[in-house]
Amino acid sequence: MATWILSLSLPIVAYLILSGLDDLAVDLLWWWQTIFHPQNPPSPEDLAHTPENHIAIFVPLWHEHQVIEQMLSHNLATVQYASYMIFVGVYPNDQLTIDAVTRAANRLPNVRISFVPHPGPTCKADCLNWIYQQLLVEEETRGVRYETIITHDAEDMIHPHSLRWINYYRTIDYDFVQIPVLALKTPILAFTHGIYCDEFAETHTRDLTVRSGLRVFVPSAGVGTGYSRRALEALAEKDGNQIFIPGCLTEDYENGLRLHQLGFRQKFVPIMRGSDGTFVATREFFPQKFWNSVRQRTRWVTGIALQSWERNGWHGSWRTRYWFWRDRKGLIGGPLGMLTTLMYLAACILRPDWAQVPHFVQIMIAVNTALGIYRIAFRMGCVMRVYGGGMAVMAPLRISWSNWINGLATIRAVAYYLAARLQGQPLPWTKTTHEYPSRVALLGHAMRLGEILIQNRVVGNETIARAIARKPERQRLGEYLIQTGVINEEQLYEALSLQQQLPLVAPGPLSIPRKVARALPTHFMRDWKVIPLAIDDDGFHLCTPEPPSIALIAELERHIRLAIRFHLMPGSRFDVLAAEVLSGDPKQRPPLSLVAGA
Repeated sequence: MATWILSLSLPIVAYLILSGLDDLAVDLLWWWQTIFHPQNPPSPEDLAHTPENHIAIFVPLWHEHQVIEQMLSHNLATVQYASYMIFVGVYPNDQLTIDAVTRAANRLPNVRISFVPHPGPTCKADCLNWIYQQLLVEEETRGVRYETIITHDAEDMIHPHSLRWINYYRTIDYDFVQIPVLALKTPILAFTHGIYCDEFAETHTRDLTVRSGLRVFVPSAGVGTGYSRRALEALAEKDGNQIFIPGCLTEDYENGLRLHQLGFRQKFVPIMRGSDGTFVATREFFPQKFWNSVRQRTRWVTGIALQSWERNGWHGSWRTRYWFWRDRKGLIGGPLGMLTTLMYLAACILRPDWAQVPHFVQIMIAVNTALGIYRIAFRMGCVMRVYGGGMAVMAPLRISWSNWINGLATIRAVAYYLAARLQGQPLPWTKTTHEYPSRVALLGHAMRLGEILIQNRVVGNETIARAIARKPERQRLGEYLIQTGVINEEQLYEALSLQQQLPLVAPGPLSIPRKVARALPTHFMRDWKVIPLAIDDDGFHLCTPEPPSIALIAELERHIRLAIRFHLMPGSRFDVLAAEVLSGDPKQRPPLSLVAGA
Protein backbone atom coordinates (compact mmCIF):
# COMPACT_ATOMS: atom_id res chain seq x y z
CA MET A 1 0.00 0.00 0.00
CA ALA A 2 2.71 2.47 1.03
CA THR A 3 4.85 1.59 -2.00
CA TRP A 4 1.83 2.12 -4.28
CA ILE A 5 1.21 5.55 -2.72
CA LEU A 6 4.83 6.57 -3.24
CA SER A 7 4.74 5.49 -6.88
CA LEU A 8 1.55 7.46 -7.50
CA SER A 9 3.18 10.50 -5.91
CA LEU A 10 5.77 10.63 -8.68
CA PRO A 11 4.13 13.59 -10.55
CA ILE A 12 3.91 15.52 -7.28
CA VAL A 13 7.57 14.88 -6.49
CA ALA A 14 8.55 15.88 -10.02
CA TYR A 15 6.74 19.23 -9.67
CA LEU A 16 8.26 19.83 -6.24
CA ILE A 17 11.75 19.27 -7.65
CA LEU A 18 11.03 21.70 -10.49
CA SER A 19 9.74 24.29 -8.03
CA GLY A 20 12.67 23.68 -5.68
CA LEU A 21 15.21 24.17 -8.48
CA ASP A 22 13.35 27.32 -9.47
CA ASP A 23 13.73 28.67 -5.91
CA LEU A 24 17.37 27.57 -5.83
CA ALA A 25 18.08 29.59 -8.98
CA VAL A 26 16.69 32.71 -7.33
CA ASP A 27 18.75 31.93 -4.22
CA LEU A 28 21.93 31.77 -6.30
CA LEU A 29 21.12 35.12 -7.89
CA TRP A 30 20.56 36.56 -4.43
CA TRP A 31 23.88 35.19 -3.14
CA TRP A 32 25.64 36.63 -6.21
CA GLN A 33 24.08 40.07 -5.65
CA THR A 34 24.81 39.97 -1.92
CA ILE A 35 28.47 39.03 -2.34
CA PHE A 36 29.45 41.01 -5.44
CA HIS A 37 26.97 43.90 -5.40
CA PRO A 38 26.10 44.56 -1.75
CA GLN A 39 23.76 47.45 -1.02
CA ASN A 40 24.34 49.87 1.83
CA PRO A 41 21.74 52.08 3.50
CA PRO A 42 21.85 55.82 2.82
CA SER A 43 24.13 57.51 5.34
CA PRO A 44 22.84 60.16 7.76
CA GLU A 45 24.84 62.68 5.74
CA ASP A 46 23.12 61.60 2.51
CA LEU A 47 19.71 61.96 4.11
CA ALA A 48 20.57 65.30 5.72
CA HIS A 49 21.66 66.80 2.39
CA THR A 50 18.61 65.56 0.45
CA PRO A 51 15.98 68.34 0.17
CA GLU A 52 12.57 67.38 1.52
CA ASN A 53 9.97 67.24 -1.24
CA HIS A 54 6.29 67.36 -0.34
CA ILE A 55 4.92 63.86 0.29
CA ALA A 56 1.28 62.76 0.35
CA ILE A 57 0.32 59.54 2.15
CA PHE A 58 -2.88 57.81 0.95
CA VAL A 59 -4.82 55.66 3.44
CA PRO A 60 -8.03 54.03 2.05
CA LEU A 61 -10.57 52.93 4.68
CA TRP A 62 -13.65 50.80 5.06
CA HIS A 63 -14.90 50.02 8.59
CA GLU A 64 -11.56 50.93 10.22
CA HIS A 65 -12.91 53.12 13.05
CA GLN A 66 -11.35 50.92 15.72
CA VAL A 67 -7.76 51.43 14.57
CA ILE A 68 -7.45 54.55 12.42
CA GLU A 69 -7.19 57.17 15.19
CA GLN A 70 -4.40 55.28 16.90
CA MET A 71 -2.62 54.71 13.59
CA LEU A 72 -2.71 58.40 12.69
CA SER A 73 -1.70 59.59 16.16
CA HIS A 74 1.20 57.19 16.45
CA ASN A 75 2.64 57.78 13.00
CA LEU A 76 2.37 61.55 13.25
CA ALA A 77 4.30 61.35 16.53
CA THR A 78 7.09 59.16 15.14
CA VAL A 79 7.67 60.09 11.50
CA GLN A 80 10.83 62.17 11.21
CA TYR A 81 9.88 64.22 8.19
CA ALA A 82 8.34 67.68 7.98
CA SER A 83 6.76 68.14 4.55
CA TYR A 84 4.01 65.54 4.37
CA MET A 85 0.22 65.22 4.56
CA ILE A 86 -1.95 62.16 5.18
CA PHE A 87 -5.07 61.89 3.00
CA VAL A 88 -7.60 59.42 4.44
CA GLY A 89 -10.33 58.04 2.16
CA VAL A 90 -13.78 57.24 3.62
CA TYR A 91 -17.18 56.19 2.29
CA PRO A 92 -20.40 58.12 3.01
CA ASN A 93 -22.08 54.99 4.44
CA ASP A 94 -19.31 54.35 6.97
CA GLN A 95 -20.21 56.93 9.62
CA LEU A 96 -18.15 55.41 12.44
CA THR A 97 -14.98 55.66 10.37
CA ILE A 98 -15.90 59.19 9.24
CA ASP A 99 -16.31 60.23 12.89
CA ALA A 100 -12.97 58.67 13.86
CA VAL A 101 -11.08 60.36 11.03
CA THR A 102 -12.83 63.69 11.70
CA ARG A 103 -11.74 63.57 15.34
CA ALA A 104 -8.17 62.88 14.25
CA ALA A 105 -8.22 65.62 11.61
CA ASN A 106 -9.48 68.17 14.12
CA ARG A 107 -6.45 67.70 16.34
CA LEU A 108 -3.75 66.59 13.89
CA PRO A 109 -2.69 69.27 11.38
CA ASN A 110 -1.26 66.76 8.87
CA VAL A 111 -4.52 64.85 8.29
CA ARG A 112 -7.07 65.48 5.52
CA ILE A 113 -10.32 63.55 5.09
CA SER A 114 -11.23 62.51 1.53
CA PHE A 115 -14.78 61.43 0.71
CA VAL A 116 -15.62 58.82 -1.90
CA PRO A 117 -18.79 60.18 -3.59
CA HIS A 118 -20.66 56.85 -3.57
CA PRO A 119 -21.43 54.17 -0.96
CA GLY A 120 -18.92 51.44 -0.25
CA PRO A 121 -17.30 49.15 -0.24
CA THR A 122 -16.16 49.21 -3.83
CA CYS A 123 -12.49 48.31 -4.14
CA LYS A 124 -9.32 49.72 -2.70
CA ALA A 125 -8.30 51.09 -6.11
CA ASP A 126 -11.51 53.09 -6.41
CA CYS A 127 -11.01 54.59 -2.96
CA LEU A 128 -7.40 55.50 -3.80
CA ASN A 129 -8.46 57.20 -7.03
CA TRP A 130 -10.87 59.47 -5.15
CA ILE A 131 -8.19 60.29 -2.59
CA TYR A 132 -6.03 61.43 -5.51
CA GLN A 133 -8.82 63.78 -6.61
CA GLN A 134 -8.86 65.29 -3.11
CA LEU A 135 -5.11 65.78 -3.35
CA LEU A 136 -5.63 67.83 -6.52
CA VAL A 137 -8.11 70.04 -4.68
CA GLU A 138 -5.66 70.43 -1.79
CA GLU A 139 -2.94 71.49 -4.19
CA GLU A 140 -5.13 74.13 -5.80
CA THR A 141 -6.17 75.44 -2.38
CA ARG A 142 -2.72 75.58 -0.81
CA GLY A 143 -0.55 76.11 -3.86
CA VAL A 144 1.58 73.06 -3.03
CA ARG A 145 2.56 70.21 -5.34
CA TYR A 146 3.13 66.79 -3.83
CA GLU A 147 6.01 65.18 -5.71
CA THR A 148 5.72 61.77 -4.03
CA ILE A 149 2.63 59.73 -3.12
CA ILE A 150 2.95 56.86 -0.64
CA THR A 151 0.25 54.25 0.00
CA HIS A 152 -0.45 52.83 3.45
CA ASP A 153 -3.18 50.90 5.28
CA ALA A 154 -5.02 51.52 8.52
CA GLU A 155 -2.91 49.11 10.56
CA ASP A 156 0.54 50.26 9.40
CA MET A 157 3.35 51.35 11.68
CA ILE A 158 5.40 53.66 9.48
CA HIS A 159 9.09 53.56 10.31
CA PRO A 160 10.35 56.97 11.54
CA HIS A 161 12.91 57.12 8.70
CA SER A 162 10.96 55.55 5.83
CA LEU A 163 9.75 58.85 4.34
CA ARG A 164 13.29 60.20 4.37
CA TRP A 165 14.55 57.02 2.67
CA ILE A 166 11.82 57.12 0.02
CA ASN A 167 12.55 60.80 -0.58
CA TYR A 168 16.27 60.02 -0.91
CA TYR A 169 15.78 57.26 -3.53
CA ARG A 170 13.23 59.41 -5.35
CA THR A 171 15.80 62.19 -5.75
CA ILE A 172 18.21 59.80 -7.48
CA ASP A 173 15.60 59.30 -10.19
CA TYR A 174 13.56 56.29 -9.07
CA ASP A 175 9.85 56.72 -9.81
CA PHE A 176 8.76 53.73 -7.73
CA VAL A 177 10.32 52.97 -4.34
CA GLN A 178 9.16 50.05 -2.20
CA ILE A 179 10.11 49.91 1.48
CA PRO A 180 10.14 46.38 2.98
CA VAL A 181 7.09 45.14 4.87
CA LEU A 182 7.53 42.98 7.97
CA ALA A 183 4.98 41.43 10.28
CA LEU A 184 5.17 42.53 13.90
CA LYS A 185 6.58 39.85 16.16
CA THR A 186 4.03 37.76 18.04
CA PRO A 187 4.50 34.80 20.44
CA ILE A 188 6.24 31.86 18.77
CA LEU A 189 3.19 29.63 19.29
CA ALA A 190 0.96 32.02 17.29
CA PHE A 191 1.39 29.86 14.19
CA THR A 192 -0.99 31.69 11.85
CA HIS A 193 0.60 35.08 12.32
CA GLY A 194 4.01 33.44 12.45
CA ILE A 195 3.77 32.34 8.83
CA TYR A 196 3.55 36.02 7.84
CA CYS A 197 6.72 36.66 9.82
CA ASP A 198 8.43 33.79 8.00
CA GLU A 199 7.21 34.51 4.49
CA PHE A 200 7.73 38.28 4.49
CA ALA A 201 11.18 37.92 6.06
CA GLU A 202 12.18 35.52 3.27
CA THR A 203 10.41 37.19 0.33
CA HIS A 204 11.57 40.70 1.22
CA THR A 205 15.10 39.45 1.83
CA ARG A 206 15.42 37.46 -1.39
CA ASP A 207 12.72 37.63 -4.10
CA LEU A 208 12.08 41.36 -4.30
CA THR A 209 15.77 42.17 -3.92
CA VAL A 210 16.57 39.92 -6.89
CA ARG A 211 13.73 41.33 -8.98
CA SER A 212 14.92 44.86 -8.35
CA GLY A 213 18.52 43.97 -9.12
CA LEU A 214 17.55 42.29 -12.41
CA ARG A 215 15.35 45.28 -13.34
CA VAL A 216 12.31 43.06 -13.62
CA PHE A 217 8.99 44.60 -12.60
CA VAL A 218 8.72 45.08 -8.85
CA PRO A 219 5.18 44.61 -7.52
CA SER A 220 4.01 47.06 -4.91
CA ALA A 221 3.34 45.60 -1.49
CA GLY A 222 0.37 47.95 -1.16
CA VAL A 223 1.97 49.75 1.77
CA GLY A 224 5.25 51.62 2.02
CA THR A 225 5.19 52.22 -1.75
CA GLY A 226 6.37 55.62 -2.98
CA TYR A 227 5.28 56.78 -6.45
CA SER A 228 6.64 59.82 -8.25
CA ARG A 229 4.03 62.30 -9.35
CA ARG A 230 5.08 61.99 -12.97
CA ALA A 231 4.64 58.21 -12.81
CA LEU A 232 1.08 58.50 -11.49
CA GLU A 233 0.24 61.13 -14.09
CA ALA A 234 1.51 58.76 -16.79
CA LEU A 235 -0.76 56.00 -15.44
CA ALA A 236 -3.70 58.41 -15.44
CA GLU A 237 -3.01 59.44 -19.04
CA LYS A 238 -2.66 55.85 -20.23
CA ASP A 239 -5.79 54.43 -18.59
CA GLY A 240 -8.43 57.15 -18.65
CA ASN A 241 -7.44 58.89 -15.40
CA GLN A 242 -7.36 55.58 -13.53
CA ILE A 243 -4.22 55.73 -11.44
CA PHE A 244 -5.25 52.56 -9.66
CA ILE A 245 -7.34 50.09 -11.69
CA PRO A 246 -10.86 49.72 -10.21
CA GLY A 247 -11.93 46.11 -9.90
CA CYS A 248 -8.40 44.88 -9.19
CA LEU A 249 -8.21 43.10 -5.85
CA THR A 250 -4.43 43.61 -5.89
CA GLU A 251 -4.08 47.02 -7.52
CA ASP A 252 -0.67 47.29 -5.84
CA TYR A 253 0.72 44.35 -7.83
CA GLU A 254 -0.85 45.69 -11.02
CA ASN A 255 0.68 49.14 -10.60
CA GLY A 256 4.19 47.74 -10.25
CA LEU A 257 3.73 45.96 -13.58
CA ARG A 258 2.10 48.95 -15.31
CA LEU A 259 4.93 51.31 -14.34
CA HIS A 260 7.55 48.81 -15.50
CA GLN A 261 5.80 48.53 -18.87
CA LEU A 262 5.88 52.34 -19.17
CA GLY A 263 9.63 52.34 -18.60
CA PHE A 264 9.79 53.95 -15.14
CA ARG A 265 12.70 53.01 -12.87
CA GLN A 266 11.78 50.89 -9.86
CA LYS A 267 13.64 50.30 -6.63
CA PHE A 268 13.04 47.79 -3.87
CA VAL A 269 14.93 48.87 -0.76
CA PRO A 270 16.43 45.73 0.87
CA ILE A 271 15.90 45.02 4.55
CA MET A 272 18.58 47.24 6.09
CA ARG A 273 19.05 48.98 9.43
CA GLY A 274 18.72 52.72 9.75
CA SER A 275 20.73 55.07 11.92
CA ASP A 276 18.59 54.11 14.94
CA GLY A 277 19.64 50.45 14.63
CA THR A 278 16.21 49.17 13.58
CA PHE A 279 15.16 47.74 10.23
CA VAL A 280 13.62 50.43 8.05
CA ALA A 281 10.38 48.68 7.16
CA THR A 282 6.63 49.09 7.46
CA ARG A 283 5.39 46.95 10.34
CA GLU A 284 1.89 45.65 10.86
CA PHE A 285 -0.20 42.89 12.32
CA PHE A 286 -1.59 40.32 9.92
CA PRO A 287 -4.52 37.95 10.56
CA GLN A 288 -3.94 35.80 13.62
CA LYS A 289 -6.81 33.36 13.09
CA PHE A 290 -6.73 30.50 10.60
CA TRP A 291 -9.82 31.36 8.53
CA ASN A 292 -9.09 35.09 8.57
CA SER A 293 -5.74 34.28 7.00
CA VAL A 294 -7.36 31.99 4.44
CA ARG A 295 -9.77 34.76 3.43
CA GLN A 296 -6.99 37.32 3.05
CA ARG A 297 -4.83 34.97 0.99
CA THR A 298 -7.83 34.08 -1.15
CA ARG A 299 -7.89 37.73 -2.23
CA TRP A 300 -4.13 37.72 -2.86
CA VAL A 301 -4.30 34.59 -5.04
CA THR A 302 -7.35 35.89 -6.91
CA GLY A 303 -5.69 39.21 -7.70
CA ILE A 304 -2.06 38.24 -8.29
CA ALA A 305 -2.49 34.87 -10.01
CA LEU A 306 -5.94 34.93 -11.64
CA GLN A 307 -6.87 38.56 -12.35
CA SER A 308 -3.35 39.39 -13.47
CA TRP A 309 -3.34 36.37 -15.77
CA GLU A 310 -6.65 37.51 -17.24
CA ARG A 311 -5.45 41.11 -17.71
CA ASN A 312 -1.84 40.58 -18.80
CA GLY A 313 -1.55 37.03 -20.07
CA TRP A 314 2.07 35.96 -20.49
CA HIS A 315 3.23 38.97 -22.50
CA GLY A 316 6.60 40.64 -22.08
CA SER A 317 10.26 39.71 -22.13
CA TRP A 318 11.40 36.27 -21.07
CA ARG A 319 12.37 37.69 -17.67
CA THR A 320 8.89 39.13 -17.20
CA ARG A 321 7.31 35.83 -18.21
CA TYR A 322 9.58 33.98 -15.79
CA TRP A 323 8.44 36.14 -12.88
CA PHE A 324 4.84 35.70 -14.01
CA TRP A 325 5.49 31.99 -13.58
CA ARG A 326 6.87 32.50 -10.09
CA ASP A 327 3.93 34.69 -9.08
CA ARG A 328 1.38 32.22 -10.45
CA LYS A 329 2.90 28.85 -9.67
CA GLY A 330 1.09 28.91 -6.33
CA LEU A 331 -2.04 27.89 -8.25
CA ILE A 332 -0.36 24.49 -8.49
CA GLY A 333 1.88 24.64 -5.46
CA GLY A 334 -0.86 25.65 -3.00
CA PRO A 335 -3.02 22.51 -3.27
CA LEU A 336 0.05 20.32 -3.74
CA GLY A 337 1.44 21.64 -0.47
CA MET A 338 -1.48 20.03 1.35
CA LEU A 339 -1.05 16.80 -0.60
CA THR A 340 2.67 16.77 0.17
CA THR A 341 1.98 17.07 3.89
CA LEU A 342 -0.46 14.14 3.70
CA MET A 343 1.99 12.14 1.58
CA TYR A 344 4.81 12.47 4.11
CA LEU A 345 2.45 11.62 6.96
CA ALA A 346 1.34 8.49 5.09
CA ALA A 347 4.95 7.50 4.46
CA CYS A 348 5.80 7.90 8.16
CA ILE A 349 2.78 5.90 9.30
CA LEU A 350 2.81 3.12 6.70
CA ARG A 351 6.61 2.75 6.56
CA PRO A 352 7.08 1.64 2.95
CA ASP A 353 9.55 -1.03 1.93
CA TRP A 354 12.11 1.15 0.20
CA ALA A 355 13.62 -1.87 -1.52
CA GLN A 356 10.39 -2.17 -3.52
CA VAL A 357 10.43 1.48 -4.59
CA PRO A 358 11.98 2.04 -8.04
CA HIS A 359 15.50 3.42 -7.86
CA PHE A 360 14.74 6.57 -9.88
CA VAL A 361 11.80 7.31 -7.54
CA GLN A 362 14.16 6.99 -4.55
CA ILE A 363 16.57 9.42 -6.22
CA MET A 364 13.77 11.90 -6.91
CA ILE A 365 12.55 11.73 -3.31
CA ALA A 366 16.12 12.18 -2.02
CA VAL A 367 16.67 15.22 -4.28
CA ASN A 368 13.35 16.71 -3.22
CA THR A 369 14.19 16.13 0.45
CA ALA A 370 17.60 17.80 0.06
CA LEU A 371 16.03 20.80 -1.66
CA GLY A 372 13.40 20.99 1.09
CA ILE A 373 16.02 20.93 3.86
CA TYR A 374 17.96 23.71 2.15
CA ARG A 375 14.78 25.74 1.67
CA ILE A 376 13.94 25.41 5.37
CA ALA A 377 17.49 26.39 6.39
CA PHE A 378 17.38 29.48 4.14
CA ARG A 379 14.05 30.56 5.57
CA MET A 380 15.27 30.03 9.12
CA GLY A 381 18.26 32.27 8.39
CA CYS A 382 15.99 35.05 7.12
CA VAL A 383 13.69 34.72 10.13
CA MET A 384 16.61 34.65 12.58
CA ARG A 385 18.02 37.87 11.15
CA VAL A 386 14.75 39.75 11.66
CA TYR A 387 13.11 38.06 14.66
CA GLY A 388 15.80 36.08 16.48
CA GLY A 389 16.51 32.42 17.15
CA GLY A 390 13.28 31.60 18.99
CA MET A 391 11.11 32.41 15.99
CA ALA A 392 13.56 30.74 13.59
CA VAL A 393 13.49 27.41 15.45
CA MET A 394 9.73 27.16 15.00
CA ALA A 395 9.77 28.09 11.30
CA PRO A 396 9.94 24.43 10.07
CA LEU A 397 6.77 23.56 11.99
CA ARG A 398 4.96 26.59 10.60
CA ILE A 399 5.63 25.45 7.02
CA SER A 400 3.06 22.65 7.29
CA TRP A 401 0.55 25.10 8.78
CA SER A 402 1.30 27.47 5.90
CA ASN A 403 0.71 24.67 3.38
CA TRP A 404 -2.84 24.18 4.61
CA ILE A 405 -3.66 27.90 4.65
CA ASN A 406 -2.22 28.50 1.19
CA GLY A 407 -3.81 25.36 -0.22
CA LEU A 408 -7.28 26.20 1.03
CA ALA A 409 -6.88 29.82 -0.08
CA THR A 410 -5.95 28.70 -3.60
CA ILE A 411 -8.91 26.34 -3.88
CA ARG A 412 -11.28 29.04 -2.63
CA ALA A 413 -9.75 31.64 -4.95
CA VAL A 414 -10.23 29.48 -8.05
CA ALA A 415 -13.80 28.57 -7.08
CA TYR A 416 -14.63 32.17 -6.16
CA TYR A 417 -13.13 33.56 -9.34
CA LEU A 418 -14.85 31.04 -11.65
CA ALA A 419 -18.22 31.59 -9.95
CA ALA A 420 -17.92 35.37 -10.31
CA ARG A 421 -16.97 35.12 -13.97
CA LEU A 422 -19.75 32.64 -14.80
CA GLN A 423 -22.31 34.87 -13.08
CA GLY A 424 -20.90 38.05 -14.57
CA GLN A 425 -20.38 39.55 -11.11
CA PRO A 426 -17.52 41.86 -10.05
CA LEU A 427 -15.04 40.83 -7.39
CA PRO A 428 -15.66 43.15 -4.39
CA TRP A 429 -13.03 44.52 -2.04
CA THR A 430 -12.81 41.83 0.64
CA LYS A 431 -12.08 43.52 3.94
CA THR A 432 -9.34 42.13 6.17
CA THR A 433 -9.88 42.52 9.91
CA HIS A 434 -7.08 44.77 11.16
CA GLU A 435 -5.45 45.12 14.54
CA TYR A 436 -3.12 47.82 15.77
CA PRO A 437 -0.30 47.41 18.31
CA SER A 438 -0.94 48.28 21.93
CA ARG A 439 0.34 51.54 23.40
CA VAL A 440 3.12 49.71 25.28
CA ALA A 441 4.36 48.16 22.03
CA LEU A 442 4.31 51.54 20.30
CA LEU A 443 6.43 53.32 22.90
CA GLY A 444 9.59 51.70 21.59
CA HIS A 445 9.02 53.53 18.31
CA ALA A 446 8.08 56.92 19.79
CA MET A 447 10.01 60.07 18.91
CA ARG A 448 12.01 61.85 21.59
CA LEU A 449 10.33 64.80 23.24
CA GLY A 450 12.81 67.25 21.76
CA GLU A 451 12.17 65.91 18.24
CA ILE A 452 8.42 66.47 18.64
CA LEU A 453 8.94 70.01 19.93
CA ILE A 454 11.16 70.73 16.91
CA GLN A 455 8.68 69.17 14.48
CA ASN A 456 5.86 71.22 16.03
CA ARG A 457 8.05 74.31 15.54
CA VAL A 458 7.90 75.17 19.25
CA VAL A 459 11.70 75.34 19.52
CA GLY A 460 14.68 75.01 17.19
CA ASN A 461 17.38 72.36 16.88
CA GLU A 462 20.00 74.55 18.52
CA THR A 463 17.77 75.25 21.54
CA ILE A 464 17.18 71.54 22.16
CA ALA A 465 20.86 70.69 21.72
CA ARG A 466 21.85 73.44 24.16
CA ALA A 467 19.23 72.32 26.72
CA ILE A 468 20.40 68.70 26.56
CA ALA A 469 24.00 69.81 27.11
CA ARG A 470 23.22 72.14 30.05
CA LYS A 471 20.46 70.39 32.03
CA PRO A 472 21.39 68.36 35.12
CA GLU A 473 21.97 64.70 34.32
CA ARG A 474 18.90 63.36 36.12
CA GLN A 475 16.51 66.18 35.23
CA ARG A 476 14.04 65.52 32.46
CA LEU A 477 14.27 67.66 29.35
CA GLY A 478 10.69 68.92 29.59
CA GLU A 479 11.13 70.06 33.20
CA TYR A 480 14.32 71.91 32.30
CA LEU A 481 12.73 73.66 29.32
CA ILE A 482 9.84 74.89 31.48
CA GLN A 483 12.21 75.89 34.31
CA THR A 484 14.30 78.01 31.92
CA GLY A 485 11.23 79.57 30.31
CA VAL A 486 11.83 78.10 26.86
CA ILE A 487 8.37 76.47 26.69
CA ASN A 488 5.24 76.58 28.81
CA GLU A 489 3.34 73.74 30.44
CA GLU A 490 0.70 73.61 27.70
CA GLN A 491 3.34 73.16 24.98
CA LEU A 492 5.05 70.44 26.97
CA TYR A 493 1.86 68.43 27.47
CA GLU A 494 0.85 68.78 23.83
CA ALA A 495 4.18 67.19 22.91
CA LEU A 496 3.79 64.50 25.58
CA SER A 497 0.30 63.72 24.29
CA LEU A 498 1.72 63.00 20.85
CA GLN A 499 4.69 61.06 22.18
CA GLN A 500 2.71 58.88 24.58
CA GLN A 501 -0.39 58.43 22.38
CA LEU A 502 -2.64 59.80 25.13
CA PRO A 503 -5.34 62.50 24.83
CA LEU A 504 -5.21 65.65 26.95
CA VAL A 505 -7.80 66.65 29.54
CA ALA A 506 -8.80 70.32 29.55
CA PRO A 507 -11.51 72.41 31.29
CA GLY A 508 -15.01 71.87 29.93
CA PRO A 509 -18.68 71.62 30.82
CA LEU A 510 -18.87 68.21 32.53
CA SER A 511 -18.21 67.30 36.18
CA ILE A 512 -16.91 64.12 37.77
CA PRO A 513 -19.82 62.08 39.21
CA ARG A 514 -19.57 61.23 42.91
CA LYS A 515 -19.59 57.46 42.32
CA VAL A 516 -16.80 57.77 39.76
CA ALA A 517 -14.62 59.87 42.08
CA ARG A 518 -14.96 57.14 44.72
CA ALA A 519 -14.19 54.27 42.32
CA LEU A 520 -10.61 54.02 43.60
CA PRO A 521 -9.29 54.10 47.17
CA THR A 522 -7.95 57.49 48.30
CA HIS A 523 -4.49 56.12 49.10
CA PHE A 524 -4.29 54.55 45.62
CA MET A 525 -5.08 57.86 43.89
CA ARG A 526 -2.56 59.69 46.09
CA ASP A 527 0.26 57.15 45.73
CA TRP A 528 -0.11 56.58 41.98
CA LYS A 529 -1.20 60.11 40.97
CA VAL A 530 -4.38 59.11 39.13
CA ILE A 531 -7.91 60.51 39.33
CA PRO A 532 -11.01 58.76 37.87
CA LEU A 533 -12.83 60.89 35.29
CA ALA A 534 -15.62 58.80 33.79
CA ILE A 535 -17.00 55.30 33.29
CA ASP A 536 -18.73 54.57 29.99
CA ASP A 537 -19.02 51.94 27.26
CA ASP A 538 -15.47 52.69 26.17
CA GLY A 539 -14.02 51.82 29.58
CA PHE A 540 -12.71 53.39 32.79
CA HIS A 541 -11.18 56.84 32.15
CA LEU A 542 -8.44 58.24 34.40
CA CYS A 543 -6.26 61.32 34.27
CA THR A 544 -2.62 61.51 35.32
CA PRO A 545 0.15 64.10 35.06
CA GLU A 546 2.70 61.40 34.18
CA PRO A 547 2.82 58.82 31.39
CA PRO A 548 1.44 55.64 33.00
CA SER A 549 3.98 52.99 33.88
CA ILE A 550 3.63 49.25 33.35
CA ALA A 551 3.50 48.86 37.14
CA LEU A 552 0.56 51.28 37.37
CA ILE A 553 -1.31 49.48 34.61
CA ALA A 554 -0.78 46.13 36.32
CA GLU A 555 -1.96 47.53 39.66
CA LEU A 556 -5.09 49.05 38.11
CA GLU A 557 -5.96 45.79 36.42
CA ARG A 558 -6.16 44.20 39.88
CA HIS A 559 -8.95 46.64 40.83
CA ILE A 560 -10.72 47.32 37.52
CA ARG A 561 -12.28 44.87 35.11
CA LEU A 562 -13.11 47.44 32.42
CA ALA A 563 -10.80 48.64 29.66
CA ILE A 564 -8.49 51.33 31.11
CA ARG A 565 -8.26 54.63 29.22
CA PHE A 566 -5.59 57.10 30.32
CA HIS A 567 -5.69 60.86 29.75
CA LEU A 568 -2.88 63.33 30.40
CA MET A 569 -3.56 66.40 32.52
CA PRO A 570 -1.04 69.23 32.97
CA GLY A 571 0.58 68.99 36.41
CA SER A 572 -0.74 72.31 37.74
CA ARG A 573 -4.34 71.43 36.86
CA PHE A 574 -3.95 67.93 38.23
CA ASP A 575 -2.70 69.24 41.59
CA VAL A 576 -5.79 71.47 41.94
CA LEU A 577 -8.14 68.65 41.01
CA ALA A 578 -6.40 66.13 43.26
CA ALA A 579 -6.56 68.47 46.26
CA GLU A 580 -10.33 68.76 45.88
CA VAL A 581 -11.03 65.09 45.08
CA LEU A 582 -8.84 63.80 47.89
CA SER A 583 -10.32 66.25 50.40
CA GLY A 584 -13.29 63.91 50.73
CA ASP A 585 -15.94 66.40 49.60
CA PRO A 586 -16.77 65.70 45.97
CA LYS A 587 -19.90 67.90 45.84
CA GLN A 588 -18.44 70.74 43.76
CA ARG A 589 -15.41 70.31 41.57
CA PRO A 590 -13.93 72.11 38.58
CA PRO A 591 -15.89 70.99 35.50
CA LEU A 592 -13.95 68.75 33.14
CA SER A 593 -14.42 67.20 29.73
CA LEU A 594 -12.25 64.94 27.63
CA VAL A 595 -10.82 66.69 24.59
CA ALA A 596 -8.17 65.69 22.13
CA GLY A 597 -4.74 67.10 22.70
CA ALA A 598 -1.89 68.07 20.39
